[in-house]
Amino acid sequence: MALQGPEEVGEQVEEPEDLDDQDASSISPAEEITLPPGTGGDEEPEEAFLLPWDRFSSWLHCICVVGFDLELGQAVEVIYPHHSKLSEKEKTSICYLSFPDSNSGCLGDTQFCFRFRQGSNRKSSLGCFLENTDRDAPPCLKREQGHYYGYVYFRQVRDKSLKRGYFQKSLVLISKLPYVTFFHSLLKIMAPEYFEKQEPCLEAACNDIDRWPTPHPGRVLTLPIMGVVIKVRIPTCYDKPGTSQLVQSAQGDSLVSIILPTIHEVDLFRCFYPVFFHIQMLWELVLLGEALVVMAPSPAESSETVLALVSCVSPLRYCSDFRPYFTIHDSEFKEYTTRTQAPPSVILGVTNPFFAKTLQHWPHIIRIGDMKQAGEVAKQMKVKKLKNLKTLDSKPGVYTAYKPYLNKDEEIIKQLQKGVQQKRPSAAQNAILRRYFLELTQSFIIPLERYVASLMPLQKSISPWKSPPHLQPFVQPDFMKTLEKAGPQLTSRLKGDWIGLYRHFLKSPNFDGWFRSRKREMTQKLEALHLEALCEEDLQQRIQKHTEVEVVDLVLKLKDKLSQAEREQLPVRPGTLSKLRAHIEAVILALPEDLQGILHKPPTS
Repeated sequence: MALQGPEEVGEQVEEPEDLDDQDASSISPAEEITLPPGTGGDEEPEEAFLLPWDRFSSWLHCICVVGFDLELGQAVEVIYPHHSKLSEKEKTSICYLSFPDSNSGCLGDTQFCFRFRQGSNRKSSLGCFLENTDRDAPPCLKREQGHYYGYVYFRQVRDKSLKRGYFQKSLVLISKLPYVTFFHSLLKIMAPEYFEKQEPCLEAACNDIDRWPTPHPGRVLTLPIMGVVIKVRIPTCYDKPGTSQLVQSAQGDSLVSIILPTIHEVDLFRCFYPVFFHIQMLWELVLLGEALVVMAPSPAESSETVLALVSCVSPLRYCSDFRPYFTIHDSEFKEYTTRTQAPPSVILGVTNPFFAKTLQHWPHIIRIGDMKQAGEVAKQMKVKKLKNLKTLDSKPGVYTAYKPYLNKDEEIIKQLQKGVQQKRPSAAQNAILRRYFLELTQSFIIPLERYVASLMPLQKSISPWKSPPHLQPFVQPDFMKTLEKAGPQLTSRLKGDWIGLYRHFLKSPNFDGWFRSRKREMTQKLEALHLEALCEEDLQQRIQKHTEVEVVDLVLKLKDKLSQAEREQLPVRPGTLSKLRAHIEAVILALPEDLQGILHKPPTS
């Protein structure tokens, strides 16, 4: 049966390179990357036309200060810039998610992040511009459509002058961008200044951010903030997977204070250390979009672990919902904890002991302790039974009845264990684990890429005077047949039930999201090839055989094609659109003057 889904890829898929001959931590210096035609390799001319606060809005929706009042509880005290809009429901979500649960006992400064649903379908005046910059971003770094991220810097210190005995306040950055490392670094600069100098420095920070260039993929950006200068590079979807385009110091960098090697990656090894015997099973659960809950002692550990789980299937985009920090006050609490139906496809990070009871019917539970790198190797080898999970005080481990499809990879476990024993640097352990997940995901996804690329009609079937041909449907049995000779066994040493894993994956939200994206890209590629074929035709000669009515109809259709190409930014060869404009103009000039006047008028919206 054909799977009808909307998503992605135009060109024939390339064979994977042999990854074994490269060092696990291969990091290439930032280099001038040549982006394909039509991408943001050059300075974007539209940046010159940005209005006040547009640059700020391309990075952040707003900045909030959340305080604790004995009578009101948590409350949003300040929103910057003052014109920023948040619904009451969004403010309530931010209030509850910006403070750790009382049982966490977070004294001092704590940083974590959360993710919540956008309350209303708010349209940005920057919509078109942001879509343009988003186009070159890797799947995992594309701007969120229906959710916001909240990046929190929470301070709790003893203060006898307050009735409660404690000063409790959070500075929160609200953004659509999943740049977790970058925004946490930004908060480390902003928050201490704010707690010392209060609101005037927030206003100054907002003004600094509104002078930044927009976060366009592929560019190395120098970003001044409150007397400090951060230098970062925004990754692109054209970067080679598994490498970091490190920003190198330049001669003019005397004013640069901080150079960030990544804007979004968390330390995978540190996050998975409490359960690293089960990393391969966790990869399968995330790949298949299974319902997962992470029970942790603090929001920092819960949010980092959830983000690590989501990133372990990179470069595949995780398409289900995930909440790095989730509380009993969340608007989706009832929806996600009901027992009247199966748990939804979502990854939750929780800290409240109440969840140990509320979510005990969930099929897969990860319990982690304090993330302090131990000198000895973790000993929780066995997967634990769910009935053994009574409270949040249960021992760290993975509680599930899930039977993995693939045989356990003992080599990666031995390699990581050896690293712990030899006190290998955490960065090296992280690089080894990140590379392992990348190779595993690539081995799994390449057969799908190869099959989907074969659904593309041949270029010779594209005629300029007929509608572009349609993609062939995705037929599951046909795909399964390709696995016999061109399956993951070509690139992975792992044995097991790969066929069963694919069958399960094809029913998951991750497949649906991936295929929608591929189908969209391939359809756009067909439209682009059709447009290029039209531009190669001799339209002057063709219109001589047609009536004026038919010629006018042709002009209108060509104009529609042109506006579609501009709106969807079709991947056409350089010069194609200007050639099409010249063709349209030449055809119009061949018509009588009265028709020329009508066709030259801009369309009324």
